[in-house]
Amino acid sequence: MTQAPMQLFDRRALEARRSRRQPDALFLHQMARDEAEDRLSLVNRTFTAPAVVCPFPEVWEGSLPGAKIVEDQDVLALEEGAHDVVIHAMCLHWANDPVGQLIQCRRALKEDGLLLVITLGGQTLHELRAAMAEAETVVLGGLSPRVAPMGEIRDLGGLLQRAGFALPVADLVPLTAEYRDLTHLIHDLRGMGETNVLAQRLKRPAPRGLFQLADHIYREHFANTEGRLPATFELVCLTGWSPSDSQQKPLRPGSAQMRLADALKVPETKL
Repeated sequence: MTQAPMQLFDRRALEARRSRRQPDALFLHQMARDEAEDRLSLVNRTFTAPAVVCPFPEVWEGSLPGAKIVEDQDVLALEEGAHDVVIHAMCLHWANDPVGQLIQCRRALKEDGLLLVITLGGQTLHELRAAMAEAETVVLGGLSPRVAPMGEIRDLGGLLQRAGFALPVADLVPLTAEYRDLTHLIHDLRGMGETNVLAQRLKRPAPRGLFQLADHIYREHFANTEGRLPATFELVCLTGWSPSDSQQKPLRPGSAQMRLADALKVPETKL
């Protein structure tokens, strides 16, 4: 009997956390929506059959007329070849199978359709990670699975190629929010449904002193001149196109008709 693969994230817990979202804490999702709108406006094409994969449909209301809003699930409710653009917004970092998510999006695209992914990148909450790691080492004598791993931009860009997309591009938008204290930051993370849902997380309550010490460490190492705590959020934006014969193709190695030195009008020297 084949054993089911181990799941990194507890999707039931994630859905429960998201169900308790607070509208005033969804600023990252609103920024992701604005970023997607700006990027689509720069593409010299009119999209008529959009789809949006997202955890909070209300954020996207009125954004893309006629868009199909798809719930963030392991199996996406996308029809094959039905869309000319698919936006996968703020949920790839919670996927147990991120490549599988991208493949499903590619299959849902028409030929030469556009995928736009916005997800959290590797430097997100690096200050919180460092403070919690030091505090846990002191209070608990070691680290526990507490903050979800997030992909670096190069690794995330590679996922597009693995999923079969053409012309992949990855870039990032760094953001910094400021908080009064650690409690204020955690309140916001709870409000946007972004707290710990690692499958191997500790399920017993943390010692009271853990977060007090983490707040002290956070403040000691990262507080700004106004005494507030900065929190880094990294929005990674990925774009790729479903393959088409009409797309530009890279030249075959060795097919150049002119030496680079001649093209640049500079002398050629041996290494």
